[in-house]
Amino acid sequence: MSTAASSVSVARAHAGAPRIAIVHDWLYTWAGAERVLGRMLALWPQATLHALFDTLPAHLRDGLHGRTPRTSWLQRVPGIAARHRLALPLMPAAIESLDLGDVDVVVSSSHAVAKGVRVPPGAVHVCYCYTPMRYAWDLRDEYLARSGFPAPVRALAGVALDRLRAWDLRTAHAVDDFVAISAYIAARIARAYGREATVIHPPVDTEAFTPGGTRGGHFVTAGRLVPYKRVDLMVEAFRARPALELRVIGDGPGLDPLRRVAPANVHFLGRLPHEALVAELRGARAFVFAADEDFGIAPLEAQACGTPVIAWRGGAVEETLRPLGAHDSPSALFFDEQHPSSLAAALDRFVREGDAITADACRANALRFAAERFDAALSAFVAARVAARR
Repeated sequence: MSTAASSVSVARAHAGAPRIAIVHDWLYTWAGAERVLGRMLALWPQATLHALFDTLPAHLRDGLHGRTPRTSWLQRVPGIAARHRLALPLMPAAIESLDLGDVDVVVSSSHAVAKGVRVPPGAVHVCYCYTPMRYAWDLRDEYLARSGFPAPVRALAGVALDRLRAWDLRTAHAVDDFVAISAYIAARIARAYGREATVIHPPVDTEAFTPGGTRGGHFVTAGRLVPYKRVDLMVEAFRARPALELRVIGDGPGLDPLRRVAPANVHFLGRLPHEALVAELRGARAFVFAADEDFGIAPLEAQACGTPVIAWRGGAVEETLRPLGAHDSPSALFFDEQHPSSLAAALDRFVREGDAITADACRANALRFAAERFDAALSAFVAARVAARR
């Protein structure tokens, strides 16, 4: 931290503002959790930032608001960003090695190990939890199956993950309060940790994503191209509906395999700059979403642009979208199975009934998750916990 930043922090502390440390798992890309982190850093400019490692490229650092994270010894491991999954057994020791200094509040921004940080005596620890650590819980077997380890090594890795889960459960009891990104995740926290969580939905940037332009006839999806996003399902559904066009925005390990098998009516646009992304969302007939998401910010960004959503009825979308047939001002249409035929049937229904979903209704739904509401809810929650401790 610079001298100027330190002076500001001290001045705020003397003025009565709590001394805050924000702990994020790691920084190598800028995705949903990092967008929330950026909002936290703007909300508490006096806070210090801590992470296991930071390899975030220069063009993605604006969201850190000038902050340079204080990192663990994993920072010195060559190629740590690409190898971080292999470093999972080391992460408890690494996160516990972080020195947060003399602070009043610790806010952990956690989907893996950040919540296990050692908190100074007397400090309040609020965990903003995106999910209990998937590697130790939901995705344990999948992680081992995809590891490529020979059988003996895979067995040892299984033991390491079991120990990681035991550590994860133990450190959950040291958190004063859990805040979940959705009711869906609050239920998962209850199952994994036996703890209650307050739901504060992540912020949607409704100022950066706005309506405008002319709506076209194509459909669109956006996100990192990884298996759980189920873009493969979309490709097959649109193969069965060759008169409809799907544009896929994003990159990731699935890009080339999907492109090789996609029909002529499915186009891959890669990762787009913000202005081009907004233009695509504004111009789409509807946004297609098939993932089991803990929150699902991309559909709400589309809604902020006034765009209807066609979504699989699962995960947190049931609490964030307003489905046709179940709401006076619908913003979305749901399909019931993660299967191409179910999505294809939903596309047919949307062609017939989609005009019942208006741009105003979509925008109004997104505004329920505007960043200002997140700021007010999280700051009030933390302030109340600090006041109760004092």
